[in-house]
Order: sequence, then structure tokens, then C-alpha cells
Amino acid sequence: MDLQTVWFAAVALLWIGFLLLEGFDFGVAALLPVLGRKPADRHLMLRSIGPLWDGNEVWLITAVGAVFAAFPGWYASWLPSLYLPFVLVLFGLIIRAVAFEWRHSHHTEQWDATWTRVIVAGSLIASLGIGAALGATTLGLPIDDAGNRVGGAFSGLSWPALLGAVAVLGFSLVHGALFLALKVDGDVRTRARQFAVRWTPVAAIPLLVWAGLTHLRYGTTVTAVLWLVAALSVMVAWARIRVGREGQAFAAWGAMLVAAAATIFGAAYPVVVPSTIDPAFDLTIAEASVSDYTLTVMTWAAAVGLPVVLGYQAWTYWVFRKRLTAEPVHEEPAAPAHA
Repeated sequence: MDLQTVWFAAVALLWIGFLLLEGFDFGVAALLPVLGRKPADRHLMLRSIGPLWDGNEVWLITAVGAVFAAFPGWYASWLPSLYLPFVLVLFGLIIRAVAFEWRHSHHTEQWDATWTRVIVAGSLIASLGIGAALGATTLGLPIDDAGNRVGGAFSGLSWPALLGAVAVLGFSLVHGALFLALKVDGDVRTRARQFAVRWTPVAAIPLLVWAGLTHLRYGTTVTAVLWLVAALSVMVAWARIRVGREGQAFAAWGAMLVAAAATIFGAAYPVVVPSTIDPAFDLTIAEASVSDYTLTVMTWAAAVGLPVVLGYQAWTYWVFRKRLTAEPVHEEPAAPAHA
């Protein structure tokens, strides 16, 4: 296997890792007004992702950085064509991070409600933007033979972008509900399980359609099998959550994402940016990559650094593995009464 293929697979794995890990905390945050009916419930939901959300975002930086380092032609064609969704992603991530930090700096009803709304908005914006960017990239962008976008700022935001946005958001919502059912106890756990039972089949449809369309355009027998695995995993996740097996349902739902994403990336290979103008303008890994020498150096660097990063993040998840229960929300002490 040549290094270009290895790094294409590495980029795919980084995106899958990001969606698997950041997906559930996007979902938990977006579900705050749905499942968090009391301040204590919302506090519990935020505690479940508090030690994890910022580490999960590193996967996005690494995925985009790997595209830039290994396939600069892909990066140069991809990001300029999708400036709008990526700017929205950055905006959503920034306001979300600020809201996480500021919400806990002060405790009044209005303060908590304001920053909770910002967390919800930032999570929705970021998940929709990432889905739009990935959907438009894998199903086609209006690029010419030089890899440049044809049309205005909104030319890349066609129906594939909408499909990708809905797919990532739907996956994240159910992923977050399953994570809560696995991670917390009490009323929030019950409501999260009920939400997952109701919405698991519906939320999987956009992602399966996205993967199916990519397979029909470019796929092989292998990607057909992967798509069937994704569809079967949805059925398993739905069946297991219905009988209260949260861990098995969470694992099956994650397997659905892995299989669906593998279908998309596997069917698209070796094309990294399909052109909706003319298939002759498709950008491939051979045209987009750096030299073999650079890829060799990057491979050695990744072989040394990646196990350390993965080990540290695995240790973090292990430390915070216990199920959480609701605790009283801290309140500011009342001012002393005057004599």
C-alpha cells in the first residue's frame, strides 16, 4: 500500500474519530433544553461531558491539519469552496467553548439560562456546519480543472450539503442521548433512553442515504457490504436500547457511523473532491498529495506521537468512566438580613 493511500485512510480515521467522540457531546449539549427540565438535570448533563468535550475537539484540528500536511491540493480546493460552513463551524465552536467556561463562573437563574442557550446554539451550528462541509465534499463541489470553486460563496451549499448537515446532526442527537443513558442516572437517564428509542431509526436515515448515494456513484462490493453493516447496526442499536442495554446500543450506534463513514470514504477513493461540473475535474489523492519523502517523515512522526495522544485520551475516559448522579446546583448565598 502506497503512502498516499495510507494517509487518505488516516484522514478518514481522524474524521471518524472526531464524529464518534465530538458527536456525543454535540448531542448532549443540543439536548439540554429537551432532556434537562430542571437546573439540576442540565447541570448533570454538562457534568457528563465536562472533562471530555475540549479533548474531543482536538480530533477536528488533527483531521484538518492532516489534510493540510498530506494533501495540500485537497486543502486548497476544499476550504475556499466551503468558506461559509467552516466559518460557521469556527463561530459555533468558539461561542460554545466560551459558554462552557463562563456558565460556571457565576450562578444565577438568568446567567445559567443565557449561557445554556449559547452552548445549545454553538453545538447546533458546529454540527450542522461540519456535516454540510463533509456532505458537499464527498458528494461533489463545483470545481473547475484547476480545483477552484465556480460560482459565488453559496455555490457549494447545494442539496449534498443539506443532507450532510442533517445526517451529522441526527447522528449526534441520538449519540448524545445514548451516551447520557449510559453515563448518568435518574430522570435524565430515563428521558434519554426514551428519546433514543423514539428517534434512532429516523435519525439514521440521512446518514444511510448519504452513504448509499456515495456507494451508488463510486462504490464496490466492499462498500456495499459496509453499507449493509451500517444498516444492520442501526437495527441492533434500536433493539438493544428498547430493552435497556445502553452500552450495547451505544456501541452499535457507533459501529453504524464507522461503517457508514467507511462506505463514504471507501467509495470515494481515490477522489478527494468530486466535481459537479465535469468528472474529468475530480481531484484525486495523486494530484493533491505532497511528495513521498514528506509523507515518509510524517508517517514516522505520527507513529511516535499518535500512540501517546491516544493513550492519554483513553486514560481520561477511564478516569471519568463512572456513572453520574444528580447533585444540588450551587447557589449564591443569600445576603444577610439587616437588623
